[in-house]
Amino acid sequence: MATESRRTYVYVGLAGEGEHIGQGGLYRRADGDQEWKSITNGLPENPQIRALLVHPRNSKTIYAGTNLGPYRSDDRGEHWESLGAPSEGGTDVWSLAFHPDNPDIIYAGYEPCAIYRSQDAGATWKKMNTDGVKYPHITTYMPPLGKRVIGITADPSNPADMYAAIEVGGLLGSRDGGDSWESLIDGPYLQNNTLDLHGVQVSAAAPGTVFIITQVATFRSRDRGNRWEHVQFGEMFPGGSYCRGLLVAPDDPRSIYLAAGAGGGGSPAGTAEEGALFRSRDIGETWERLDIGDTPPSRMFQIAIDRAAPSHVYCCAGYGQVYSSYDGGNTWDKDKVPVEMSRSLHVYPMACGS
Repeated sequence: MATESRRTYVYVGLAGEGEHIGQGGLYRRADGDQEWKSITNGLPENPQIRALLVHPRNSKTIYAGTNLGPYRSDDRGEHWESLGAPSEGGTDVWSLAFHPDNPDIIYAGYEPCAIYRSQDAGATWKKMNTDGVKYPHITTYMPPLGKRVIGITADPSNPADMYAAIEVGGLLGSRDGGDSWESLIDGPYLQNNTLDLHGVQVSAAAPGTVFIITQVATFRSRDRGNRWEHVQFGEMFPGGSYCRGLLVAPDDPRSIYLAAGAGGGGSPAGTAEEGALFRSRDIGETWERLDIGDTPPSRMFQIAIDRAAPSHVYCCAGYGQVYSSYDGGNTWDKDKVPVEMSRSLHVYPMACGS
């Protein structure tokens, strides 16, 4: 139970892939409630929800990335309206991000690889230039998987520096606020699984330092993506790790959370493997595994922190187990999204706000 008077609303998006692409959904639960509520009014039928954003200044406003483009709600998901899908290319939105200083500027990442920017809170969109991107050669031919933009972020200290994580294709960078993009990572990474990115973050406490998570590890660049080092903090899991979620705490840029699980490589996201939540309090120099009071039966997938009440920390596993802490991660409650998960239907994004 929440220890503060402020109620945080938690959102979890579901989607499928392959033969289960028709399944999906979006659920919300407020602190203190016993049940999750489906909030799909106005969304596409069987929506594939792979990205969520809560407005940093008005938490009633939420953006969702779906299989038919971006959507917006101004009442915590009770009603949704389409913000329009591209007229060319794919319509699957896999990532959403605000500009660090201006939430009216929004970025959307698509599959196949495309990045769009809105400068009017989603009313209109313009496609950014990714035409010149040359992917690492070992990821070039991987049909039928189209390269997807699974994460977007900007350096809070210099928002003109932006980064986009590609699944599967390494990291893209922009030095002009997203107008144009180029590949930033290749070098010694000679296996697909080190270029199969799942997220990217930059902390205001370390300008120019970029963290990426991949199918098998976490990497860091201290020079805006030019050179990379493997972030090692012991053996996370016997037999390999799978890193899926990465988040800088909104109230403390020195604190970074990592959602991970056992089983590196390409095993499906929902396989019954152990999940865990890790935290660094010194910008990634050292890490600890948090005791959430349980061993998730699937990989930990996402982390969410309430910007207005940062002691409210949440994480969720691929099969829908949701863990809530109201004291900054010291103690945890457990819950589950009321949907039968499978290897092809599982949690993708998680977000929260008061």
